[in-house]
Amino acid sequence: METTVKDNKKIVREYIENVFNTGNTEHIAEYISADYVEIFQNETYKLGIEGAIKHVNGVRENYPDIVLTIENQIAEGDWVVTCYTMTGTHSGNWMGMKPTFKKLVINGVDVDRVVNGKITEHGGAANMLHPFLDIGAIKIVGEDE
Repeated sequence: METTVKDNKKIVREYIENVFNTGNTEHIAEYISADYVEIFQNETYKLGIEGAIKHVNGVRENYPDIVLTIENQIAEGDWVVTCYTMTGTHSGNWMGMKPTFKKLVINGVDVDRVVNGKITEHGGAANMLHPFLDIGAIKIVGEDE
């Protein structure tokens, strides 16, 4: 099934709204390919559907009220770029940071590849330094000296 750029944007948008923002992974296979991979720091991680479920559940465990709001989407060919604002409460241990139970607002960009109507590849970047500094989850070395 070949999809159009408009279809690809819709698939990514619906995945964010129906799966990621709700935590309901029951229908994740409607959006995620069996050979789904994530790119992180130039490394490719083969996750598949089960890995995608674990990712969603893991994020929501640390940020149970997480919501990604799509600010803009741009697409070309198989690729969809989504600019978003994420809000959520830092409620779990994440990357060695103890929970602060404070609200975070993070801006980021996701890059997804959609092939035959399913997301096959995901990567992106988020501005996380300042939000975590703002809520006191991390501190600059020497700040209190």
